[in-house]
Amino acid sequence: MDKSLFRQEILPFLGQFSLLLIGSILGGLVLDIFQLEWIGRWLGIAGILLIMVSFLYSLRKRKIITFGNPKFLLKLHEVLTWIGSLFVLVHADLHFNAILPWIAMIGMVLNVLSGMVGQRLLHRSKMHLTEMQKTYRLKGMNKEEIDQEIFWDCVTYDLMAKWRVVHFPISLAFAVITLGHILSILLFWEWK
Repeated sequence: MDKSLFRQEILPFLGQFSLLLIGSILGGLVLDIFQLEWIGRWLGIAGILLIMVSFLYSLRKRKIITFGNPKFLLKLHEVLTWIGSLFVLVHADLHFNAILPWIAMIGMVLNVLSGMVGQRLLHRSKMHLTEMQKTYRLKGMNKEEIDQEIFWDCVTYDLMAKWRVVHFPISLAFAVITLGHILSILLFWEWK
């Protein structure tokens, strides 16, 4: 049985991200086939609202709010952001004719990707490394042998651990671009 970090953690991560992209493409196709593009417009609004609610975790983590269980709020953040992103990506299938919506969509995809790195890969990878060390210790290996055996997994983990440096600025940029997109829609939307 292959216990490599890549196969146990990175491949499932790629599967989760691929599911998000495939779901958004299929959702857009269904709306196009049944001529329900108007639903996509409202899914964008619902998606952004879900993403905004998911920020309760960030507010709690930074002690701006004091209510709520941090563990529950983290799970809520992960679920609502994933669903909200799916809604926004289905919304993005509306064939934009302006640059701001495309920039907002790309920013959101990068934001989701960086968040998923922290959510899925970092936590599980740390558990994987701990388990591998324990297994090798039970086999009677000394520290140097264990370090040599898990060297590449440790290098992979160290690279992934830098995700926080990227996630916050991407989140901030996504929020600013999205606000610009929303304001432009409010100015130019035909409210009939």
